[in-house]
Amino acid sequence: MNVNNKILDEIPQSAQTHLNMLQAIIQRMSTNSASCKTWCITLVSGLVVVLFTNSNNKLFPVIIVPVLLFFFLDAYYLALEKRFRMSHDLFIEKIHNGQLVTSDLFVIRPSGKMASTLGKSILSLSVWPFYVTLFLLNLGFYIYLIK
Repeated sequence: MNVNNKILDEIPQSAQTHLNMLQAIIQRMSTNSASCKTWCITLVSGLVVVLFTNSNNKLFPVIIVPVLLFFFLDAYYLALEKRFRMSHDLFIEKIHNGQLVTSDLFVIRPSGKMASTLGKSILSLSVWPFYVTLFLLNLGFYIYLIK
């Protein structure tokens, strides 16, 4: 049997370290997702104020660009977070089933396919209601300005 694929009889401290690293990555993705919302609100609010002040109706649709960019970036971070959670859960499952091998301790990568996870993240209740509401508010501001 290859040393890298040796089944571990007891859970080493390195397994706990591996889990801690995965949890830190998951936390970082969650923080990035929240930061996307914060930055989007800040940027869009600033643009709305500038456009209201200058009464420049032609540039108002430009506000849609950061909303869409932050929408997809937020969904991307949520998808990565979900994939790392799947990796975390698979690692825990290996521990419980007695299938943990030494090489598992040295691999930190997200599980699953990005395309399917990203699709689910775009439809997530933590992403689309926020950005659709922001989009509709800006559409209302635009309609108000052109009247």
